[in-house]
Amino acid sequence: MNPMPMHVLIVEDEPKLAALLTDYLQRDGYVCTTVHDGGAAIERIRAIDPAIVLLDLMLPNKDGYAICRELRAFSTVPVIMLTARVDEIDRLLGLELGADDYLCKPYSPREVVARVRALLRRTRQWSALPANADPLQLDHERFEARIDGHALALTPVEFRLLAKLHDKPGHVLSRAQLLDAIYVDHRVVSDRTVDSHIKNLRRKLAEARPDFDPVNSVYGVGYRYEV
Repeated sequence: MNPMPMHVLIVEDEPKLAALLTDYLQRDGYVCTTVHDGGAAIERIRAIDPAIVLLDLMLPNKDGYAICRELRAFSTVPVIMLTARVDEIDRLLGLELGADDYLCKPYSPREVVARVRALLRRTRQWSALPANADPLQLDHERFEARIDGHALALTPVEFRLLAKLHDKPGHVLSRAQLLDAIYVDHRVVSDRTVDSHIKNLRRKLAEARPDFDPVNSVYGVGYRYEV
C-alpha cells in the first residue's frame, strides 16, 4: 500500500507564484493547499494540519512574522519562509521566530521542492529515532554532559551552549540567541564569541567520540544540532 501523500500549505499572496509552486510540488507527489491572505493562515493550518508550511513574509492582513510567532505557540510543524527581503536582520528574525529554513526571491521552484523534501526527511528521522539514539545525555541540574556514559569536561558556558542547541534539534539558532543563553548576566560581548565556544565544544565532543559531530554551522545565520 502506498503511503498517504504529505500535505503542503502554501501561504503566498501572488497567485501565479503559488500556482507555480503547487505545480512543482504536486509533480513530486505532494498534496497542496494555497492561502493568499495572511489573516486566514492560522485557521487553515489548524484545519488541515499540514506536514510543512511554505510561508511568504509580506502578506495582506497579517505578515509572515506574526503568523510564525502565533503558529509556534501551538505547533512544531516545519516552516520554510519565502521572501523578497534579503537583509540579514530579516533572515535572523525569521529564524528566531521559529522558521526552520529561509529562501529569498527570486528562487528556483526546484530548490523549494528540494528544501521541502530535505526538511521533511529530517523531520521523519527525528520522530523515528528511539529515545536512546542520541549518544549525548545532559543533566541540567548538575551541569553535566555525557557521551555514551562518559563525562565531558565542559565549562558552564559550553554546557549552556550545548544544552540550548540540544533542546532544539534541527532548528537553526542565531549567534544572538546563543549569546542570550550562555551569558545569563547579559554582558556585552561580540557575537563572534559564540564561534570560539563552538570550536572548543566541537573539539571536546570529537575527543570523546570521533564519529559524533552534531553541531553544524549554517553560513551567515548560526548553528544547529543534528544527530
